[in-house]
Amino acid sequence: MSRIMTLPRIGTAEAWRDAARAHMVAGTPPDQIAWGDTTTERGLFDEQAALPPAGKITVPRAFIDMADRVVWHSDPARFARLYAFLWRLRDAPHLMSDRGDADLARLRAMEKSVRRCQHKMKAFVRFREIGDPAAPRRSFAAWFEPTHHTVEPTAQFFVRRFADMDWRIITPDISAVFDDGTLRFLEDQPNPQLPDDASEALWITYFQNIFNPARLKVQAMQSEMPKKYWKNLPEAAAIPDLIAGAPARARTMAASAPTLAPRRAASAQSQFKRFVSTWDGSDDAFVAALRGCTRCPLHRDATQAVPGAGPRDAALMIVGEQPGDQEDLAGQPFVGPAGRLFDEMAMSVGLDRSRAYITNAVKHFKFTPRGKRRLHQRPNSDEISHCRWWLDAEVTCVAPKLILAMGAVAAEALTGNGKDLLTRRGKVVETTGGTPVLITVHPSYLLRIPDADKKAEGLAWFKQDLEAALRFAEGAERESKRCIEGAERRA
Repeated sequence: MSRIMTLPRIGTAEAWRDAARAHMVAGTPPDQIAWGDTTTERGLFDEQAALPPAGKITVPRAFIDMADRVVWHSDPARFARLYAFLWRLRDAPHLMSDRGDADLARLRAMEKSVRRCQHKMKAFVRFREIGDPAAPRRSFAAWFEPTHHTVEPTAQFFVRRFADMDWRIITPDISAVFDDGTLRFLEDQPNPQLPDDASEALWITYFQNIFNPARLKVQAMQSEMPKKYWKNLPEAAAIPDLIAGAPARARTMAASAPTLAPRRAASAQSQFKRFVSTWDGSDDAFVAALRGCTRCPLHRDATQAVPGAGPRDAALMIVGEQPGDQEDLAGQPFVGPAGRLFDEMAMSVGLDRSRAYITNAVKHFKFTPRGKRRLHQRPNSDEISHCRWWLDAEVTCVAPKLILAMGAVAAEALTGNGKDLLTRRGKVVETTGGTPVLITVHPSYLLRIPDADKKAEGLAWFKQDLEAALRFAEGAERESKRCIEGAERRA
C-alpha cells in the first residue's frame, strides 16, 4: 500500500511548499510517500496521505526559487524529485552549488524548460476580440497549448500588460480569466470557437514586410518558433512562402543595395589614387608621409614611424606586428632579436629576405617605460585600425602573391581576426581584397617560450610555415614569368 499526497492543479506551488514542509518536519522519508495531482491515477490499494502538522524548516533561497518553477513542469515525477532532493539538502546545504550532482542537474534542466515555456507563452499567445469594441472594457480571448503547466505562473504578466481590458487564455489544462480587474483560474475548458479578427490581415502584412530573407536560418527560426505553435499563429500561414522565396528576395536585395553617390565615390577614388601615385613615384615621398603620421596617439612617444623595406614587385610580403625598441631607433623593420631569429630561420629554408617586402601592421613602437628600458605593449584594435590605412597602401602598391602574417596583430590587421592564432597557424585565408594570407606566429613569441621542448616544437612549426610561404611565392613567380613569356611570344 502506498500513501499518496495529492496536490491541486490550481495553486500547486503553494500547496507543494506546505506539504513538503509538513512532511520534512514530520520526518517522512521520500520512499514512504508518493506525489501526484488530481489527474494522477491511483492504484487499487493506494490511500490518501494525511498532511502532518505544520512546522518550520530552513531551506536555501535558491532551492525555493528553483522549486517555484519546477512544480509547473509536465513531468509527473516533478514533486517526488523535488522532495527527494529537499530531503538530501537537509543534511547537505552545499548541494545547491554542486554542479556535478545529477539530481540537481535534472531539476535545473526542468526549471529551464519551464522558463522557456513561459517565454513562448508571452511571445505566442494571440488574442482575438470577442466583445463589443465600443464597450467600456473591450474583451479578448486566446487559445494556447503550452508544453508545461505555465498558465498560472505567467498570468500576472498579462494582468500587468492588459489591465484595462477583459481577457481569457484558454488551454487544454488550466485557463486564466481576467474580468473587471479580477484574475481567476478554471480547469478543463473547451476550445472556444474564436471569431475572425480583421486586424490579423494587417499584422500578417507587417510580418511579411519585416521578414529579412538574407538572414534566414530555418533551424534557428524553428528553435525560437517551434512548429507546435504555428497552428495558433496567424502569421505562420505566410512562413512557407517566405522561406521558399527567400533566396530570390535576398538576391534582389543585394542587387539593389545602396552605393556611394557619384560625387562622393569620385572624391574617395581620387584621394586614394593621389596617395598611391605619390608612393608609386617615389619611395621617399611615402616615407616622408608616413613619418608625419598623427592618425593615432602612438606617434607621440615613438622615435619615428618605421616603413616597410624591400622590392615593390616582391611576390612575398611579410607582415609583423609592430617595431620593437631597436627598430624604433634604427627606423628599419626586423633588426632586433625577433628579426635576427627570423633571418636565421629564413636562411635555413632558403628564403632570401632581400627578395621579400617586409613591414609591420603598426608603424610606431608602443611601449611602457620601466626605468631605462622600454617594455613592448601590444597595440589595441583602434591603433591597428588607424594604421591599416598605411598597410593597405603598401599591399596595393606591392601587390604580393602571398602575405605571411606573423602574429596576432598582423592577423587582425589583414583578416579582421587576431584570435586563436595557434589553431590558425599554417592556414591560408584571404584579405578583403582577395590576397592570400598565410597565418603564423611572430618570432618574438618563440623567443619567449621557456620550455626547451616546446620551443623546439614551435621553431619547427615556424620553419614549416616559412617553407610553405617560399614554395607559394616561388610558384607564383614562375607562373607569372610563364604568362609574360607567353604574351611576348604571341606578340
